[in-house]
Amino acid sequence: MLKAPVLTMASRNALDMCTGAFVDALARAGVTDVVACPGSRSTPLALLMRAHPAMHLWMHLDERSAGYFALGMAKAAGRPIALLATSGTASVNFAPAVTEARYGRVPLVVLTADRPPELRELGAPQTINQTNLFGSSAKWWIEMPLPEATEEAAQYGRLVAARAATLAREAPAGPVHVNLPFREPLTPAVDGMLHATDDTRSVVAMSATRRFTPADLAPLAEQLRHQRRGIIVCGPQDDPALAPAVAELAAVVGYPILADALSQVRVGSHDRTFVIDAYDALVRDDSSASTLQPDVMLRFGAIPTSKSLVQFMQRARDARQIVVDNGGWPDPIHAASMVYQGDSASFCRALVAALGEGQEDCEWIHAWRSLAARACVAIESLIDADGTISEPAVFTELSSLLPSGAILYAGNSMPVRDLDTFFNSNNREILFLANRGANGIDGVVSSALGASAMAPGPVVLVLGDLSFYHDMNGLLAARRFNLNATIVLVNNNGGGIFSFLPQADAPHFEELFGTPHGLPFRAACELYDIEYERAETRPTFRDAVVRSIEAPGVQVIEVPTRRDANVTLHREIWQAVSAAMAEGT
Repeated sequence: MLKAPVLTMASRNALDMCTGAFVDALARAGVTDVVACPGSRSTPLALLMRAHPAMHLWMHLDERSAGYFALGMAKAAGRPIALLATSGTASVNFAPAVTEARYGRVPLVVLTADRPPELRELGAPQTINQTNLFGSSAKWWIEMPLPEATEEAAQYGRLVAARAATLAREAPAGPVHVNLPFREPLTPAVDGMLHATDDTRSVVAMSATRRFTPADLAPLAEQLRHQRRGIIVCGPQDDPALAPAVAELAAVVGYPILADALSQVRVGSHDRTFVIDAYDALVRDDSSASTLQPDVMLRFGAIPTSKSLVQFMQRARDARQIVVDNGGWPDPIHAASMVYQGDSASFCRALVAALGEGQEDCEWIHAWRSLAARACVAIESLIDADGTISEPAVFTELSSLLPSGAILYAGNSMPVRDLDTFFNSNNREILFLANRGANGIDGVVSSALGASAMAPGPVVLVLGDLSFYHDMNGLLAARRFNLNATIVLVNNNGGGIFSFLPQADAPHFEELFGTPHGLPFRAACELYDIEYERAETRPTFRDAVVRSIEAPGVQVIEVPTRRDANVTLHREIWQAVSAAMAEGT
């Protein structure tokens, strides 16, 4: 039988020196926000982080929600956030958020406390194999040695902390995992932080992104001078510098910009002359898509949200598709003929310099603008047909209601697709976020509330009812941290996106795919002390959003819709766009 170790000055000093140095080095490396959950084995880290003057601890009761909360914080802040869990299955609950962070390029430093190695695989309670716990979802992982009361051990802790923070933010950003085993006793002397804050042994780590020069891109510039029928596709990405740079490039080459809402290029104060609205409906129409086939395509960011645009890109395999990405290879359609790895904004600026004078082809860009304008008119006429608040109308309303400085967080499945199709270009600075790394519907409430913890302006989340159901635990953060957000709950009583897929004609559709639940979400809001309002008309919805944005706290605005009516409306919109295209030929 294992006996509890005796508390000694050496063991206490080990926690103070080694773990304290690790915590302090994290803070010095810019990891100053920690999302943590309660537990015994993580006691040394929790106490030392709580005592550190530069750290802010955000305590959550549910590890799964905590993981997504940290994800949302990191997306909004653009810097690494730490996650802390105790040993055992608690840490496994971080896995969905870590996976999303890996594929969504979100910097997280995941810290899992662990039992000492001699207790593994022997039936000790709350002990599992945590080595490489997140597998390929972590960019890098390491297990710390047990703390020692030596300066060498403390310095190693500083090195690992600095390396973890640097690798998390290094392009492409993502999660790193540090597993930290501890023997009892687990309670450090918190005044040990006085030792750790001595910066004479601190470790500074830096990484650089490759930036392009005009000379690098001179051969490409020469080729583009002879290719007038080109397009620029901007997929999901989070670099604010891309928008003005790619707008300048479009003006020089004369190419239209098909900007996914999540690209941060569709709206803003930059030049949007070449940004095309309604491209999803436009390239869905066969005649328009045929007319608008390009000879060259410049691609930035991840693969676009719009399925019709992706199919348009697949059909354009004869075009030279040039992918620019900061460290990745975002080409799931296998259509790239050239890949440039480095900073996208610097690529645009260097290519502009290499090209020199502008070469707008008025006929080419005029064709895109003319067809897009007709598509917009057709869409608006159907959405404005009556006063009900449809799922597409949610985003046309928000495109006129959201102020500069707002964040719009979109849930997956239908909301993010409707955002991309129906949110119009405008000159306001709005940040669009979504969990598009792995595209799951889980954790969205927590992610958006995490973003609101970092956001200086209003945050509006639009999500479906199943996504809301998956993460109702996340609502607890609103009251714990006095957060402000507007949650637009689009409730069509089930999985609305399946009605657009071939499964819609399958037997047992409602049981297997539609999955109606009949839940009264007002009751869930009451449980978490969240304000609730139901909006069934456009004026009611508009008023509710305006009031919520101006009010403190979190409010849920439920928009009831019907899945069958939503499918019909979308198909009518596509047909109306096709008719408008035919009239213009």
